[in-house]
Amino acid sequence: MAGGDSPAETKKGSSKTSKNTKESSKESTLKQKSPAEFFAENKNIAGFDNPGKSLYTTVRELVENALDSSESISELPEVEVTIEEIGKSKFNSMIGLIDRERVDTKLYDDYETDKAREKRLVKEARASEIQAKNLASGKKNKEPGVSKVLKARGEASYYKVTCKDNGKGMPHDDIPNMFGRVLSGTKYGLKQTRGKFGLGAKMALIWSKMSTGLPIEISSSMKSQNYVTFCRLDIDIHRNIPHIHLHEKKANKEKWHGAEIQVVIEGNWTTYRSKILHYMRQMAVITPYAQFLFRFISETPEKNVTVKFTRRTDVMPPIPIETKHHPSSVDLLLIKRLVTDTSKKTLLQFLQNEFVNINKNLAARLIGEMGPDFSPGMAVKSVTSQQMVRIHQLFRQAKFDDPSGDCLSPAGEYNLRLGIIKELHPDMVATHSGSVDFFLESMFSAQVFEGHPFIVEAGVSVGGRDVKQASHILLLFIHGINIFRFANRIPLLFEQGGDVVTRTALKRINWNSYKINQTQDKIGVFVSIVSTKIPFKGTGKEYIGDDISEIATAVKVTSDFSTLSAAQLVKSNFCHFFPSIKSAIQQCCIQLKSKIVKRLQAREQQERKRSLSRYIPDATGAVYEVLKQMTEEHTKKRKRYKEEETAMLEKVSKLIITKETLKEKLAEHVEQVDYEMALEYATQSGVSEEPRENIYLQQLNPNHSNFIDLHSPTFVFRLIL
Repeated sequence: MAGGDSPAETKKGSSKTSKNTKESSKESTLKQKSPAEFFAENKNIAGFDNPGKSLYTTVRELVENALDSSESISELPEVEVTIEEIGKSKFNSMIGLIDRERVDTKLYDDYETDKAREKRLVKEARASEIQAKNLASGKKNKEPGVSKVLKARGEASYYKVTCKDNGKGMPHDDIPNMFGRVLSGTKYGLKQTRGKFGLGAKMALIWSKMSTGLPIEISSSMKSQNYVTFCRLDIDIHRNIPHIHLHEKKANKEKWHGAEIQVVIEGNWTTYRSKILHYMRQMAVITPYAQFLFRFISETPEKNVTVKFTRRTDVMPPIPIETKHHPSSVDLLLIKRLVTDTSKKTLLQFLQNEFVNINKNLAARLIGEMGPDFSPGMAVKSVTSQQMVRIHQLFRQAKFDDPSGDCLSPAGEYNLRLGIIKELHPDMVATHSGSVDFFLESMFSAQVFEGHPFIVEAGVSVGGRDVKQASHILLLFIHGINIFRFANRIPLLFEQGGDVVTRTALKRINWNSYKINQTQDKIGVFVSIVSTKIPFKGTGKEYIGDDISEIATAVKVTSDFSTLSAAQLVKSNFCHFFPSIKSAIQQCCIQLKSKIVKRLQAREQQERKRSLSRYIPDATGAVYEVLKQMTEEHTKKRKRYKEEETAMLEKVSKLIITKETLKEKLAEHVEQVDYEMALEYATQSGVSEEPRENIYLQQLNPNHSNFIDLHSPTFVFRLIL
């Protein structure tokens, strides 16, 4: 045969070729993943790294949804969170499994061999012997370690997480899609939101599907509804659609409104107990207008936990407002989407209405700069891809006014201070807000990062409950500083080391210059950042990078206007002070320094009085003995004295002036001298140069327009007529 190949070899070669072709065909087949499937396979992105972190993230997502729901209708939030431990037997009965005794014990991962058991018993006997010897010799025994019980890799812990709120509730027909369809929701506009991914309870449902297979249960009712919606569903992960088990309406006899969500998941309360409780406490700090009730129900009643964080104010921040995109913040893909979705007809109307800070005049100038292919009246739907690129290029190069911070909703200096005082009970606290404030309203606005406004609020406390001192073990407490970080009014508890707040507090603040002792004082640093876009770093979105200069500057930067009056600020043109800004943390430290100096002065004054008062009895006795001797000499006419001295000696002889009288007069003199010295010191140091705090008094009737403002260097008193 040609080429010397036999028929058998030819057949074998063609068979291999056919097989390779089939395998190649299989490999080249396009496959698609649904959003639910993607997040199920990459659950660590959404904070579901392990069972313990998954329990924490589930609680966090449910609490934040509850707060958003209540605040959306301006209702003071009341949130109840319950974590119930579910044993293996109870869980098996929930899913319809019958408990089965082990038959082949050696098959299991926690099987203990005879040799391992003997080794463990010897170790325990030795420990008991050492404890007995220590007890006999009077030495203090160490706390006995808990004997390790081997646990199989497949043996999991299950928990039922329930969250109930008094919020807006959800429409009956929307509930299945709101929970059973990933990347669908009501928070995808451009505004300040608590959520990081827009997943909410959907990721908890996916984790429940992966770890227990049990559905989620939702009860919801909106205001003025006479029924409560009950829905039990899970999610078809491959198709990204809800799988509804039950969807019905029940009578709303209690006229309740809000939502109650219940989900059973695998978790680990033991390792994440402190994180969950810290989260709830820090949430109470940043939202003192909310009331939280947290319960952990264990199978062992002694391990039950109940914590109530009571409401301390009814002052709520304003609701965040959805805003339009700033020209400098958009990319080419977003421009294409805006062009597709817009209802405007012409390019001029599109630029004027779909972006902030572009008025009609500026829109016309931009169109003129784009070139001859553009005109104000051209149909926006006719804009080509190449023309969109030109629009994008011009947006990146042109100069626009910074966006306003009116759309943001910071916690507010009052709420931040109140939350710190309520939860930590510090000895001293100072707060500062970068939000629009009082008479500076027209001059003091939000900072900007990549076209997105942001506001930084800071607080610094000294002393307090459960605030740690300097330690050489934990990173955050190396310098005696406790860091509390918030982004869009939610606590950030993980990846603290690389965060801009941590680095600023530890490396860029000279605490000693503010009379704060890092090794002795319990220092708390609280920083809250709100924005339409928080520039998180890392997949977990748990920290803000130190490399973002605008954010780093704002955390370290705020204006130094504490020593200036309102009139001075207006005259000096506030914008000129902006380059010489100090940090928000430093501004708090300046306030604290004033308080600390006053406390030190008071302490020195007390010490000075104590020292002088200590010598009053001896000085009084010595002076009185001299006066008595002079009186005897005067009586016997051995020595003559002046008229004033004679009058005083007569009072001594008649006991008008006694030892007690001298003691009282000397004590009064010490008080007077101490007061005069303190007044002189305050005058020399310049009382008028001390930082001042704004005091806000809300009038009883906001409709009053007839009033007189009485101005002083330190406050404004409004007299309502």
